[in-house]
Amino acid sequence: MSAKIGFIGAGKMAEALIGGLIAKGIFTKDEIVACAPSKTTRDRVSSNYGIRMFEKAVQIVPEADLIVLAVKPRSVPGLFEDEGLEIGKGKTVISIIAGLTLAKMDSYVPDAKKIRVMPNHCCMVKEGAMGYACDPSVDGDDKKRIAKILSSVGLAEEVPEYLMDCVTGIAGSSPAFLYMVIDSMAEAGVLNGMPRDQAVRLAAQSMLGSAKMVLETGKHPEQLRDEVCSPGGTTIVGVKTLEDLGLRSAMANAVDATIAKSAEMSRE
Repeated sequence: MSAKIGFIGAGKMAEALIGGLIAKGIFTKDEIVACAPSKTTRDRVSSNYGIRMFEKAVQIVPEADLIVLAVKPRSVPGLFEDEGLEIGKGKTVISIIAGLTLAKMDSYVPDAKKIRVMPNHCCMVKEGAMGYACDPSVDGDDKKRIAKILSSVGLAEEVPEYLMDCVTGIAGSSPAFLYMVIDSMAEAGVLNGMPRDQAVRLAAQSMLGSAKMVLETGKHPEQLRDEVCSPGGTTIVGVKTLEDLGLRSAMANAVDATIAKSAEMSRE
């Protein structure tokens, strides 16, 4: 064994984690290995991060005690049933695979410690938001290590597994909704004569700053909203318009539908 963490799969989310772990100094490039069936992917990841790459998942397991499952959901049965992947006692398995519950993980890796993670797209710029759930075999020291690893790419919150579908809606899928908000705001800027690239930057920075205000002040979003709304001013007119058009209901319904779909996927 010559590494500390191994990635089975080297897609965008795995790359984000690899980059974050190296950038934050949690692991060195020599302590990380990964695998991918595509030579193009192996060459790119090796060139970008300087880590050792392998072709097959079975080559990763002897290399590290901590294994990250980062393949597509449809690829999981093939890994264990067709390729004969075995991850046994003494190993810790982190899954970032959508819909792969701890119970399903247990059917594949019954003797390993198991953590289920739902990350989001923003991990790629180290501003991710994710939830994770642990099986009972994961102890306090393990949890500290997992939190440190996941925090390398953003905010990581431990939750009971029954809330993982909520995490999918609130964090996993929501960047798509927020990108739509940014685009809509920028569109209004273009309508009023502003160049699109400038409007996008201003809208995106406003969303980033608003998020930081919530996180760093600890104030309720409604309190912060009221601080922006001067009596008889421009902002309150916009807030009333959004209320009249049902912004709250639309966003809540979108997240709720995502949670329902996540629960359906978990049952399949």
